[in-house]
Amino acid sequence: MNSLVNIWRDEQGQDLIEYSLLMAFVAIAVVGLFAGAGKSVKGVWANANTQLALAKTTSS
Repeated sequence: MNSLVNIWRDEQGQDLIEYSLLMAFVAIAVVGLFAGAGKSVKGVWANANTQLALAKTTSS
């Protein structure tokens, strides 16, 4: 019974679990940011492509 109480009170691996949860939260946040920004970036590239094509046509 004493061994079980000692295992329950042991906090040696607590930091590892906390850092793992923090890293998982950061990874989820980054995925969310990139997913949300993907449409914006696509729009910027499409606009730049249109402007470059127009400039090429006008200069010819």
